[in-house]
Amino acid sequence: MKKALVFWVEEYFYNPTSFQKIISFLFLPLSWLYCFVMYIRFKLKKPQDFCIKIISVGNLTVGGSGKTPLVTALAKKYKKPAIILRGYGRESSGMIVIKDEKNILCNVKRSGDEAMIYAQKLPNAVVIVSEDRKIAIQKAKELGCEIVLLDDAYSKHDIKKLDILIDVETKNSACLPSGPYRERLWQTKEAKIVKENIDFTRVVEVKYATEKMSLVTAIARPQRLDKYLPELVNKHYFPDHYNFTKGELQKILQEDGATSLLVTFKDYVKIQEFGLPLSLLDLEVKIKNPIKLV
Repeated sequence: MKKALVFWVEEYFYNPTSFQKIISFLFLPLSWLYCFVMYIRFKLKKPQDFCIKIISVGNLTVGGSGKTPLVTALAKKYKKPAIILRGYGRESSGMIVIKDEKNILCNVKRSGDEAMIYAQKLPNAVVIVSEDRKIAIQKAKELGCEIVLLDDAYSKHDIKKLDILIDVETKNSACLPSGPYRERLWQTKEAKIVKENIDFTRVVEVKYATEKMSLVTAIARPQRLDKYLPELVNKHYFPDHYNFTKGELQKILQEDGATSLLVTFKDYVKIQEFGLPLSLLDLEVKIKNPIKLV
């Protein structure tokens, strides 16, 4: 039931049916009120200068946009960057240093899946999760980081930073709850809009491929992967940040007659310890116009 609801909401936000468009129209008064409240919130915030270069990468809408590969690509330009994110879905709270510049210091349950991606992909980076980004920024400075990259922090208007926003295509341009927009691009905000195939391109590699692969993934709007997929025996979509069990994955392998499960890195960091045959759909970003981004 929950799984079906998640996918219904994603369709409602990004590719609504005629019925969903009617629902969206009925919610417009609430959307206008919500957007007005968010604007007032923005105007009341005064950005704090932390005396360190801070870049936030995200998008204005709910759901996935591919920000993790872009943050990763930007971080690789620096000798000692800090990646700071909330750590959605983790079984912990408060500020935790997931990785210093040398070692991963905890497991994926404490870090959350996205933080563990950064920890495994960026050997020189410091990775910190914290609900309070300001505390984490101070910690990054204490650890001697040269730049802070915030994962999805456009709404943190009380932090002085450059916002890089990934343009996400949607047929529904309204604010919540009529549409997917969490906020608008406010006129006085310092922000750069970047677009796929103009400012960056995605590079996809299938690692450890086998003859019969079944796709298993728990990312937002999983249909985004379709254009990158090789031939598969089946596809299995789960809600974003879903925590798999070994048993359900073994069942998929058996029922599909698959020789491996094809997963994204976001899924891989959660299930690599299960000892199951895995193929990896590794998505990275190549920045085409770096001068525009930093």
